[in-house]
Formats: sequence, C-alpha cells, structure tokens
Amino acid sequence: MMMRHDLMHALREHAPQCFYSGTATHPIYVDHLPAAGRVAGRLPVVMAHGAAHTGSCYLATPDLRPGWAPRFAAAGRDVFVPDWPGHGRSPPDADFPRLGAVEVASALLALLAEIGPAVLLVHSASGPMAWWMAEQRSDLIGAVVGIAPGPPANLLKHLPDDPAAVLALRDDESAGRPVYAAEDHPVRLGRAFAAASWANTARFPQAAFERYCASIVPESARIFNERFNIGGRGLKINDPANLRAKPVLIVTGESDPRHPRSLDEATANYLGADFIWLPDRGITGNGHMMMIEDNSDELADLILGWLAAKGC
Repeated sequence: MMMRHDLMHALREHAPQCFYSGTATHPIYVDHLPAAGRVAGRLPVVMAHGAAHTGSCYLATPDLRPGWAPRFAAAGRDVFVPDWPGHGRSPPDADFPRLGAVEVASALLALLAEIGPAVLLVHSASGPMAWWMAEQRSDLIGAVVGIAPGPPANLLKHLPDDPAAVLALRDDESAGRPVYAAEDHPVRLGRAFAAASWANTARFPQAAFERYCASIVPESARIFNERFNIGGRGLKINDPANLRAKPVLIVTGESDPRHPRSLDEATANYLGADFIWLPDRGITGNGHMMMIEDNSDELADLILGWLAAKGC
C-alpha cells in the first residue's frame, strides 16, 4: 500500500480517481471525489454504506440527482466512497456468507490508515463498525456521522440463535425488528422488503423504485445476525467513554421502521453524541435511505453545517 502522503499526492494530481484499499483478505474498491476549492482544515469524508447496498447510494440518487458524495466534494472536502468487501466492485472471498462486521471494519480502517484522519459517515449496519473503529483507532477518525446507525451491541438484547424465535420478534421495535439469516448462503432481499423497509416514504423517489432495486446486492448472512445480536454475536465496544471526546452526530428520520426515536436517541446518549431527530428541525417524512430521498440536499447541508461547527 502507498503511504498516506504518496497516496494523497497521487490522488490530487488526477481526477476522477478510483483505487483499491482494504486488507489482503478483504480488498475494497474506493471511489475518490476530489474537493472542489479545497479548504484548509476540512477533513476528508469516508462514506460507508449499509447492508445489501454499495457506495453507489452516495454517488447519485435513483432519480439521477447528484448524491451526497459530489455535494460534499463541492463543499470543499475530499470524499472517499468504498464498497464493503464482497459488494459492488470489491471482490468477495470464498466464505462471503460468513463475512463479519470486524472484517468489514478492518478493511475500512486500512483505507483510513492510507488517507489519514477523516470524518467517518456511516449508515445503518455500518454503525456498529464505526463505534468499534473509533475505539480501536481514534487517531484515524476525526468525527463520526451516523445516519440511522445501528447501535453497539452493548445496547441490544441478546437474541436466541433460533430462527423461529427471531421470526416471532420480527415486529418487535425494541428488538430492532430483527432478521435471522442462515449462514450457509448469502441473503438476497427482494422488492417487498425494500418497499417496506427502505422505500416506504413519500420522500423516496418512487418513480425510480425499479432502478433503486437494481442497486441492492446480496449480503453476508453474518452481517444481519451480528447487526441484531443474534446469539450474542453483535459487535460491541469496550467503553463508551472512549468515544465521548470525539464529535459524533446521529441523524434519524420519523418514518424509519427499525429506527424509532427512542432507539437512536438511546445510542446517542450512550455514546455522548449529538442527536438530530429531523422533525425537531422541521424536517418531516424521512425514512431509512435519507441520502437518496427528495430532500437529500437539505440533509447534506445540515451535516456539513454540523461538521463546520465542530471544526472538522
């Protein structure tokens, strides 16, 4: 791997850029969007997608508007958009159904080690990874922005490793409406799940629903089981005090079936994070995929304003 200085110099000499980073066993493809009118003191941003998605959700919306990545680059920040191992253009290993959160997080940390301290913006199942990463390598992460992020497993119920028992909890909000997955094959989520969980709001670009569905990819079964702490296998942190000196923001919309205010506010309180419940800001109707909903530009500006206020 290139050292940080050499990599950043090479990237800034050429545009657009893409490259591979990650670990030897779990390489990751990365899109780099250079800052427009780079501003001193503004940290680069790494945008990590959630389960069953790729970095494409940050590059453009399904109705073909610019995504958060070009918006943040236009605001003067280098933006790096990786695909998790085995997702998009990142090659899978032979045991993809058992790819776990630590392996994904370690690949992302390898990227951060190459580009230097950065803001880590995460979504959904990348949330537990972010909390773990910030504790493991605080020196590499200047701030964390969690978009409807999963909590550290410290806050989750220990669910039984039993498909029938987990199925009985599928509508239990306090358990996160869990999904059980047998770890002998990848999980393939269909249109019905997408419509109910990710495209369930009037703010979602419904006319582009089929294009959005084409972006959904197979997922490691272990990622789902860890996300819901099935069998107690979720990714935990050692001590939330290790994150409380770092700027952390959690943003949640009112129409996200797996992220009620109580859940994400509890995560924010546990981590000492700033919490934005969008209706408190007069912003209503957002669901889980807020980076591609019709007010995505407004939400990008909200996050950019918070980062500027924190001096990141």
